[in-house]
Amino acid sequence: MAGGKFFIVLGVILLIMGLILTYAPGLFSWFGRLPGDIRIQDENKFIFIPITSMIIVSLILTLIINLFFRR
Repeated sequence: MAGGKFFIVLGVILLIMGLILTYAPGLFSWFGRLPGDIRIQDENKFIFIPITSMIIVSLILTLIINLFFRR
């Protein structure tokens, strides 16, 4: 039963994210531009390592999962 609940919550989150990215793309313009995100750009290559952004995403997902799946 817990697996089904997980997929429902995941689907709702993906739906909300899709709507936000479609109708308000400027809302996530900060993503990838935070202090701690590494950008190395040369004329032929571009390296991007979003360390700080991924830490924030991880914290938000951890909070959401703990709120919905607390026993």
